[in-house]
Amino acid sequence: MPPFALAIAIIFAVIIGLSVFTYFVPVGLWITAIFSGVRVGIGRLIGMRLRKVPPANIIKPLITAQKAGIDVEISQLEAHYMAGGNVQTVVNALISAEKAHIKLDFDQATAIDLAGRNVFEAVQVSVNPKVISVPPVAAIAKNGIQVVVKCKVTVRANINRLVGGAGEETIIARVGEGIVTTIGSAESHEQVLENPDSISKTVLGKSLDSGTAFEILSIDIADIDVGENIGAKLQAERAEADLKIARAKAEERRAMAIAKEHEMIAMAQEMRAKVIEAEAQLPIAMAEAFRKGNLGIMDYYKMKNIQADTDMRIAISEGKSE
Repeated sequence: MPPFALAIAIIFAVIIGLSVFTYFVPVGLWITAIFSGVRVGIGRLIGMRLRKVPPANIIKPLITAQKAGIDVEISQLEAHYMAGGNVQTVVNALISAEKAHIKLDFDQATAIDLAGRNVFEAVQVSVNPKVISVPPVAAIAKNGIQVVVKCKVTVRANINRLVGGAGEETIIARVGEGIVTTIGSAESHEQVLENPDSISKTVLGKSLDSGTAFEILSIDIADIDVGENIGAKLQAERAEADLKIARAKAEERRAMAIAKEHEMIAMAQEMRAKVIEAEAQLPIAMAEAFRKGNLGIMDYYKMKNIQADTDMRIAISEGKSE
């Protein structure tokens, strides 16, 4: 191999070797830890690489914790990272809790973090209460008038109930339920408008934060408006429904009357057909009576006279009726 090519190969080999060495042996991070007062061996850092744990994600939070006077072990931080937790967030929460004189140990902080909650934000909310805006809640007083209420709930995080405690959605739902119950028990909407603070007092006295991750400090009514007259609207809709039912029943009776009339007409037509049929048989019967001698000429003329007299009377009666 030519000397020039050999030198290039050696340089590449040295570069690759240094890259592999600095990857598995983070010398810069080790020096930073030593000068920060954190004792950690090179072998420990190499072991982190082999366990696929980024050393910087462990060493930097460890330095921060020890500088703040928080006593944590490197093995604890590494175990929490391998469990899927956020090491830096836990350390920040411990420091914040320590400065605010809030009781929070490492195991509790890691449990909250692994439960999916932001433990650092929870500590901040515990120190600085959070205001939750409740969407407009519409309820109806006993007189049928709708009242729309907007309120704000001031809460403080309860560290001891963060694991397994309900979140903001539960607080909002319970406050809305309390508002509906309070307005629904009022005799009139005017009573609610005159004493809007009665809503917050009644709702606040129901222990709505039970089983949640928060402690309710206050419920403040931001706005209250009068909505629709639901009672009158329901009465109008009921009257309209009753009217439709009455119309339907009247139409049913009309249809039944028309059907009955058609039935009577059909019966009359049937009877008329029978009469015509009987009248058609009359000449035959008279001819038979003449042949047998049961009917004489004088009897026939007498019958014709009676029939003519009857027709005349009918014509006279119809003329008078007109």
